[in-house]
Amino acid sequence: MSEKKETIGRTLLVALAVCLVCSVFVAGAAVSLKSQQQQNALLDKQRSILRIAGMIDEGASGNEVRRVFNEGITARLVDLQTGQFSDAMNPRTFDPLKAAQDPALSHTLAPEKDIASIHRIERYSVAYIVEQNGKLKTLILPVRGYGLWSTLYGFIALKDDLTTISGFGFYQHAETPGLGGEVDNPRWLAQWPGKEVYDDTAHVSLTMVKGGGAKGHPHQVDAIAGATLTSRGVEHLLHFWLGPNGFGPFLQNLKKGDA
Repeated sequence: MSEKKETIGRTLLVALAVCLVCSVFVAGAAVSLKSQQQQNALLDKQRSILRIAGMIDEGASGNEVRRVFNEGITARLVDLQTGQFSDAMNPRTFDPLKAAQDPALSHTLAPEKDIASIHRIERYSVAYIVEQNGKLKTLILPVRGYGLWSTLYGFIALKDDLTTISGFGFYQHAETPGLGGEVDNPRWLAQWPGKEVYDDTAHVSLTMVKGGGAKGHPHQVDAIAGATLTSRGVEHLLHFWLGPNGFGPFLQNLKKGDA
């Protein structure tokens, strides 16, 4: 009986030792790969910004993405409360999504204001600026909001008049493939450039319409067939981020030269 106990004990000891060694190995690998993971995440973000702004081809290499971004994009921190540029954080390293989870850098949205269903909004965000001959050419802003099954994360690019869209798209979501997932369809995205965000009263006037009747209308985009809630979510997130509770005050200040 004692020999049996000794055998079980040794087996458990060996199993424990193997688990310990594996745990140390996995933890070490995670630490050593963290830097690479962060670099990959940054590269994916830069690729999304440049792609939506129409500054790179879909198959651009990582080195090309870094070169074009570093040479062509200026990141500026925006204080969403004041609608002004800010130097409070480093815009190259600041993460608005992490800030939205930090009570010191964000606040809860009242239900009547939270049309994008994001629950909390960060005080600071980041605007990405493309200049030509020292003047604003394109402004790229991060946007997000809930669709049917998930939060959609993307960017919208505006021309120098700060109302005409030059590009729009999402880099992360979990909408249904073939339905809400059609937000990634190049044909659907192709109708956004040239659409106008604001009407003559500076009100966000972009709407999603059913039935394919948006062609030629400056403030309308065709909704995604069979994906009413996702389409409505896209409309709501744009109204939020380009409206008075998002980047709206900043865009108005920038138009007047007061940002």
